[in-house]
Amino acid sequence: MLGPAEVRRLAAELNIRPTKKLGQNFVHDPNTVRKIVAAADLTEEDVVLEVGPGLGSLTLALLPNAAKVIAVEIDPPLAQRLPQTVQELDPGNADKLHVVLKDALKVTQEDLPAPPTAIVANLPYNVAVPVVLHLLAELPSLQKGLVMVQAEVADRMAAKPGSKIYGVPSVKLAWYADAKKAGSIGKNVFWPAPNVDSGLVSFQRHESPLSTVDRKKLFRLVDAAFAQRRKTLRAALKGHTENVDELLEKAGIDPQVRGEQLTVIDFIRIAEV
Repeated sequence: MLGPAEVRRLAAELNIRPTKKLGQNFVHDPNTVRKIVAAADLTEEDVVLEVGPGLGSLTLALLPNAAKVIAVEIDPPLAQRLPQTVQELDPGNADKLHVVLKDALKVTQEDLPAPPTAIVANLPYNVAVPVVLHLLAELPSLQKGLVMVQAEVADRMAAKPGSKIYGVPSVKLAWYADAKKAGSIGKNVFWPAPNVDSGLVSFQRHESPLSTVDRKKLFRLVDAAFAQRRKTLRAALKGHTENVDELLEKAGIDPQVRGEQLTVIDFIRIAEV
């Protein structure tokens, strides 16, 4: 496992200074990565997709608990060093690691050596939600996940209808999976320490799709409903489609409600009509 001294040593060796642009905050607390792996509820058959492995703190904890770990890293020096780090610290599991040099927002199944069944990752704060939604859309084999994200983002991803923080990320993630908060992580386990705390979000993909409605059409509807949160659904969708009142009535939705009061199933009913 990588502690503070090992993390700084590796960073110095690679002449790496963590950048805000790539959202790099390296975990240097072994207990935290153990907590993440335990919460991920992995089996020995799982093929784990890790996004942004960095120096390898979480990677080293994942390898003994999975069949394979596919690490997607956008930074070439980090991607090149990771296999060596694993070989040095856990040679018995080194053959389980596959590193893919790629932007996670552009990853497709063709880029990966095997279909992943789970995602476990410390995600960059600035792209956390887009990465999760992209991977769930592109990789139907992904059945579950546990991601560490900014605490506020974790709350939004797991929020339920009626909450002030329920919004676009909540609904879009709910289209794919059931999500819930799985813990909190303080600032002091990172180097450099971020300005905010982090949270864990776990999710389990629905056993079958919620609807055959076109996903892009549904997501455009969700975006429109939350574009101006204080507007009623009637006002929010007025420029989105004609005959708003008639369509909402047909879907069984009160035109006077706001987007944050609707479940993903409600949005599906609107999209279907």
